[in-house]
Parts: sequence; C-alpha cells; structure tokens
Amino acid sequence: MSTNNRRFPAEWEKQEGILLCFPHNGNDWPGKYEAIQWAFVEFIKKVATFEQVFLVVSDEKLKTKVLEMLETAVVQTSKVSFIIYKTNRSWMRDSAPIIIKNGIKREALNFNFNGWAKYKNIQLDKLVPAKLSEFLKLPLTQVIYKGKPVIVEGGAIDTNGKGTLLTSEECLMHPNIQVRNPNFTKADYEAVFKEYLGITNVIWLGEGIEGDDTHGHIDDLCRFVNEDTIVTIIESNPKDKNYKPLQDNLKRLKKAKLQDGKTPKIIELPMPKRIDFDGLRLPASYANFLILNKCVLVPTFNDLNDRNALNILADCFPDREIIGISSVDLIWGFGTLHCLSQQIPE
Repeated sequence: MSTNNRRFPAEWEKQEGILLCFPHNGNDWPGKYEAIQWAFVEFIKKVATFEQVFLVVSDEKLKTKVLEMLETAVVQTSKVSFIIYKTNRSWMRDSAPIIIKNGIKREALNFNFNGWAKYKNIQLDKLVPAKLSEFLKLPLTQVIYKGKPVIVEGGAIDTNGKGTLLTSEECLMHPNIQVRNPNFTKADYEAVFKEYLGITNVIWLGEGIEGDDTHGHIDDLCRFVNEDTIVTIIESNPKDKNYKPLQDNLKRLKKAKLQDGKTPKIIELPMPKRIDFDGLRLPASYANFLILNKCVLVPTFNDLNDRNALNILADCFPDREIIGISSVDLIWGFGTLHCLSQQIPE
C-alpha cells in the first residue's frame, strides 16, 4: 500500500504552460504537411496569447525555420520555450508524461507509451517523458503495477480534479484490438488510477467513435467541464454508425455518480457531419477541445454545427474566451487540439 498525496489536477486548474511538438515528418498527414505546419503555427499563436508554450522541435534547423514562421505570423516568441528533441510523432497527449500534484510538489508520470498498441516506430517517443521532466526539472515516476509497466495514454482519461475519472471500455478493456495491458481487469486499472492519480471513482463509457485510430480515447467522447458537469458527444443521424455507441455512452453517464455520490450534470454536444478523406472516415469531434488559462480552444470543421458546439461550450465556461480553430487539416492525422497537446499544471 503506497502512502502518497497524489492528485490528478483538472485541465481547468492553473497551468504553467502547454507542451506541443512541431510536426517534422509528414507521414501522419500524407499530402498535407505544408498546410499542417501553418495550422500548427496558428495553434501555437493562440496558446502563446494566454500562457507559455513548451515546443518540442526535432533539431536546430527546424527551430530556425519555426522561429521564422512564428515571426511571420506575429507570434509572441518570448512565450515559446524550445526543447530540442526528435520524436516519432507529435501526439504529446499520449507520449508525454502526465504531470500531477503530489502534495504541494509536482511529479511527472511515465505511462509507458507503446504506440497505442498499434505502431512499432516509437523508440523516440518513449523518451519524451524523460526529456520533458528533465527540461522542467521534475521527478519522473514510471507507472508500474504488480511489477509490470502499465500503459495508459493521456487521451484515454479525463478527470474533474476531485477524484473522478472518465475512460472507455473499448480503449482499456478490449480483449483483442490494440490491447494495452493484457488480462487487466477494471479493478486493476482502478487500483493503478488510485495509486498514481489519487482517483477514487471511475466512470466507464463503452465505445469510441468510428475512425478513431486510438480505439476509444475519451477525449473524443466526453469531458469534464467543471467538477460536476460532463459534456458528451451525440450523433443526431440514427443511420450513422456512431449513433448507437454514443447513445449508450449517454445512458451510462445518466446513471453515473461522482466521487461524492452525486449525479453529474450531462450536457450534449453535437457531432460535425461525417468527414471522409482518401477513403477513410476521420474521427472529427468537438470534444477534443483544449482548456487553457482564461480560454478554451475548440476544433472546428467548416460545419453547420461549429457554431452550436462553440455556443454550448461558451455556456460551460462562462469566464473563459471560447476560440474556434479550424482543424480540417489537422484531423487528417486522426486527432486535433487536445491530442496534440499536454497541459503542465502550475
């Protein structure tokens, strides 16, 4: 039995900054690499307006190029700190450490990224937790249970900062697709979440959305917007493959309880119309928003529902600016704003 004061802070708690990684290889966005770089500059610009950006770049040459692009786009470069390190991919939500509070101090947790149990070229990404914790001068702890490393991506979990965590069965419990931790039970996961994240209550959703490369990440499905309110995505077209799983998730949420036994308030968020590119359905979702100090950045998709989603989230965050960021190019990499970032609590 470990004795610790670990707590997984909610995303809306005060942040020191946001970790991002500038894309240096176009393989995640075939045919769109040029567009992606400028979309990324726009993302950096918005974050830098509100707080520090910790930006991973592959080498000095890319750093010089990125600085020129940032200056062209009139970004406040004093708000950007560069970390020179070559990664395999840019998905910081999953390869970067999760930074928690342990008493009054911060601690970085290495959840043993394994390429979503799908990709083999991850040797560089596996070292991101060590690089970042060294840069921020934080102690790094490898997450281990019964003597073995535990694999959980940041995109698979969401918290209200008070002891309740959201996750999905499809991502963590599927017996044969992208299996992160073979033979793990819900009780095993809940023991890990308790020990390392201070979580006393887990709400399990069912399946993720069609086209999701991660196989059920929660940050495309439902998110806490304050300690007792959850937004969840809903598909309005009954013929769409997402309709049933999202209705099932809604039912589960309506029956769910928070850590204090109270029922959470559930707010429905629409889905954009389906987006297909090069024969693939892309997992576009407004739930992939990123909460910053004083602001929420929301992915938009040139869709009729963009405005509805922005208005719903504006009601959820009355004291934060709500800013839409066009993510039509980003989603071709199977993720948007939340997937690409990792917040660093103050």
